[in-house]
Amino acid sequence: MEVLFTTDALIALLTLTFLEIILGIDNIVFLSIVSGKLREEDQPKARRIGLLLAMVFRIILLFGITWVMGLKKSFYDFDFGFFSGGISGQSLIIFGGGLFLLYKSVSEIHHKLEGEEESSNGKASNSLSAAILQIALLNIVFSFDSILTAIGLVSSAEPPKGFGPAGAIEIMILAIIISIVVMLAFAGPVSKFVNEHPTIQILGLSFLILIGVMLLAEGSHLAHFRFGNDVEVHSIPKGYLYFAIFFSLFVEFLNLKMKKSSRKPVVLHNSKIIDKKLEDSDITN
Repeated sequence: MEVLFTTDALIALLTLTFLEIILGIDNIVFLSIVSGKLREEDQPKARRIGLLLAMVFRIILLFGITWVMGLKKSFYDFDFGFFSGGISGQSLIIFGGGLFLLYKSVSEIHHKLEGEEESSNGKASNSLSAAILQIALLNIVFSFDSILTAIGLVSSAEPPKGFGPAGAIEIMILAIIISIVVMLAFAGPVSKFVNEHPTIQILGLSFLILIGVMLLAEGSHLAHFRFGNDVEVHSIPKGYLYFAIFFSLFVEFLNLKMKKSSRKPVVLHNSKIIDKKLEDSDITN
C-alpha cells in the first residue's frame, strides 16, 4: 500500500481519474437524455443506478484484464482481396457498441423533433426498467472502451519505482471510484441543464453520434480492416472529438448567455422538464 502514497502513484491516480471523468462525459450525456424521459421522481434513481453500474462494470473488467486482453486475439480471419481483416472479441464489442449508439442517437433525435408525444403510462421506453436496460447495455461498451484506454495509458507510460501490476490495478480501481463519485455529484445538475435546453439536448445527441463513429473506427482498427493492400482503417484520436465537443459547448454557452429571450423555447418531444415549466408558465399567465 505504500506504493499508493508515492509522488509517482499520486500523479498516476490524478491522471487516470481525470481520464475516467473525461471518458465518462458521453456516459453522463446518455444518462441525461434517457433519464429525461422518465417521471421526475425516477430520474435520480436511473442516474445513480447507471453510474454505479458503470463503476461495477469497470472494476469487474479490471479484475478480468487477462480475459479482456485475450479478446484481442482474432477468431475469424477473412480476405476477399479488396477487403480483409480479422474479427476479435474486442473489435466485435466496440463495433457493436458503436452501431447501437448510432441507432439510439438518431432514433432519439427523430423522436424529439418529429416523433409523437408518448404518454407517461403507455410506452415501455418511458419505464425505469427499460431505461436501466439501455443504460446497462451501453455501459458495458463505455466501460470496455474506458478500460482499454486506461490499460493502454498505463502500459505506454514508464512505471514508477516499485510500481508493479498489483499497484497499477489498485490505482486504476481507486481512480474509477473517485471519478464515479465526482460524476454522481454533478450528474443531477448536468441532467437538469441538458433537459432544460433543447439545443444542448441535440448537441448532446450529436456528440453521441460522433462517439458512435469513433467506436466504429476503433472496432474496425482492432479488427485490422484493410481495403486493398494499402488502406487500413485507423482509430480516431479521442482528443479531436473531445475538443470538438468542448468547443461546441463553449459556443452554445455564449449563445445562451447573449441571446436570452422571454419567448417560449422550442419544445422537444419527451422533454418532461420543459413541458412542466411551460405548464407552470401557462397557469401563472
